[in-house]
Amino acid sequence: MNLGSTDVDSPTAAATGSTVNYRTITPSDDFGVKMVGSLGDYSYFRAFGMVNTGVFTPWGTKAFFSASSAANDAVYGGIGKIDKQQYNGKVYQPIGSNGDFISLAGHYNENRNNFFGSSPLRVDSSRVPGTSSSNRFPITRGERDFQIARCSIPAPVTGVADAASLCGEPFEYRYNPSNTGNVRINSRFTLADNVVLTVDPSYQYVKANGGGTSIGSEGTTPIGGVGQVGFIQAGSTATQYFFGRDVNGDGDTLDLIRVASPSQTQTHRYGVIASLRYDLIEDNTLRVAYSYDRGRHRQTGEAGYLRTDGFAVDPFPVNDPIRDRNGDAVQKRNRLSYAILHQVSGEYRGEFGPVTLNVGVRAPFFKRDLNNYCFTATAAGNLRCFGDGSAANGAYATANPAVQGPQRRVFKYDKILPNAGFVVDATNAVSVFGNYSKGLQVPGTDNLYQSFFFTRDNENANPKPETTDNFDVGVRYRTSSLQAQLSGWYTIYSDRLASAYDRELDQTIYRNLGRVDKYGIDGSVSYQPIPEISLYAFGSYLKSKIKDNVELTATSVALTKGKRESGAPVYTFGGRVQGDIEGLQLGVQAKRTGPRYVNDQNLPVLQSGAQVYGAKAPAYTLVDIDARYSLARFGAEGVAIQLNVTNVFDKLYVGGFDGTLSNTTVSFAQIGAPRTFIGSLIVGF
Repeated sequence: MNLGSTDVDSPTAAATGSTVNYRTITPSDDFGVKMVGSLGDYSYFRAFGMVNTGVFTPWGTKAFFSASSAANDAVYGGIGKIDKQQYNGKVYQPIGSNGDFISLAGHYNENRNNFFGSSPLRVDSSRVPGTSSSNRFPITRGERDFQIARCSIPAPVTGVADAASLCGEPFEYRYNPSNTGNVRINSRFTLADNVVLTVDPSYQYVKANGGGTSIGSEGTTPIGGVGQVGFIQAGSTATQYFFGRDVNGDGDTLDLIRVASPSQTQTHRYGVIASLRYDLIEDNTLRVAYSYDRGRHRQTGEAGYLRTDGFAVDPFPVNDPIRDRNGDAVQKRNRLSYAILHQVSGEYRGEFGPVTLNVGVRAPFFKRDLNNYCFTATAAGNLRCFGDGSAANGAYATANPAVQGPQRRVFKYDKILPNAGFVVDATNAVSVFGNYSKGLQVPGTDNLYQSFFFTRDNENANPKPETTDNFDVGVRYRTSSLQAQLSGWYTIYSDRLASAYDRELDQTIYRNLGRVDKYGIDGSVSYQPIPEISLYAFGSYLKSKIKDNVELTATSVALTKGKRESGAPVYTFGGRVQGDIEGLQLGVQAKRTGPRYVNDQNLPVLQSGAQVYGAKAPAYTLVDIDARYSLARFGAEGVAIQLNVTNVFDKLYVGGFDGTLSNTTVSFAQIGAPRTFIGSLIVGF
């Protein structure tokens, strides 16, 4: 993990703040099997199995394969399900005896999850707790355990203009399914005693969606005096899909129907990172690297059928979409995007006695090739979609000449990004370090598509990238029993990009906060006085300051100057105590999360002039305990039982939420997870 900066060769579009690199384990030399079975609250069940083949060829080839599945009831609402399955594997082939190798790893994951537990962050007593926009956040444990009533969609009646059913509309009926997979090759080749080449190509696939339901019509929408089929984006209670045919099979075209309407994305991504390391002399290394990343993103919004119980027939409507009278799938968005990155980088690392220096530079070249096949009717990205070749495209363009129609736009971003760091070993136990890096964050695809509302020569049609200057300094203390670190950091953002998801419109709204300064202190201490006891404590303080007010309209501004960014806690601190005695491991940990502002103006939330929530989400403390007992002393080597209890005191708290710019906008926040028990049996041999 890198804090405050990225690896010099990381193919990332993020501006700042930590790159977490994770690696798949290397298969073991010996044959082995591990199995884990877990049961818990909310009908939780998980099974995991892994087989290490051990070395199985004369050339040292070895592999592992694993599979797992997990399922449980949705924690809130009482009707949703969570269902996951995952598969991993890796084949590792050493080359010689100097550490060279080539490996092939694969991963596949399927999720079939219902949404649950996201509630409007308001507490006005005139509303009841729940997850729709007409509800409010629970304020007691009893309210937190609300249940959604089961429902049934009435059968349609021939010759009657049936209204769209409300069954299937609540948040808990939504799916957030995904199929993801990747194939990764890692390799290392020693070209000379002081020259090493690594080449790591990869392929990733994603099929996923998220969103709720919409109202569709069996009729048409008038455009230029002619009834047309297509999609007209409006509020969640308005008719948006127009099919022009009998959809529900009752023999007429008079009805409104509720349809599943998530935002669908399918991605094929190819990448490679190649690095050449040259040891100039002892303790002096030069590294040059090239990174390539190409993602093809197909973003659509097909409508799907609902079952009579309100759930989607298929979590992926793209598999069998509802078609209009012309046989075309009606879509709420229709985009084809290519995100392409070429990056070259270089790094020097030198050790001079107690001083280690690291100096690098990277030069990313981003290209966003975007094709929008719909009309962009508002600055928030609201769309009008009529399908390729539809006569409605010409009719709508004639009736709305100021609206930007289907088109292609290409955006390019590049910048030279230096970084430098040092470590000074003051003593055998004490070291001092410091780092500087410059970062770049390219606007996201949704942000860029929203800019299609403006003509190409308009400043707003060319969103600016976020740039950062990141500084951190600190001191570390390390002995065999005590490790401690204290660091301070300061990040200067220019054109700070922020976003919030609008659940009613099923889209993300972006905002540019201008310059924002963030700074803070992080510290941690780990102490093991005796082998059986380990102690750990951590803490951080965060301060942010928006430097300017943000324009809302031509005549109004948000008073953000001098205020904190929303969504981030002012402080966090906590610790863990763990004991290991004769096969029994006991652990207790706690974390205190400080208050978080809910909007960038740091003001109470108002609706119709009345306060419905304070300026901050309150601080909260969570305590977890865990216990694990090995049965090795009874002759069962590799067998253990484990118990985990999270949120021991069943604290009701506000979980994650997207901050907003305006204090008249109500955020949706996740209801914090309740106390949960999970027991596991681990078997390995």
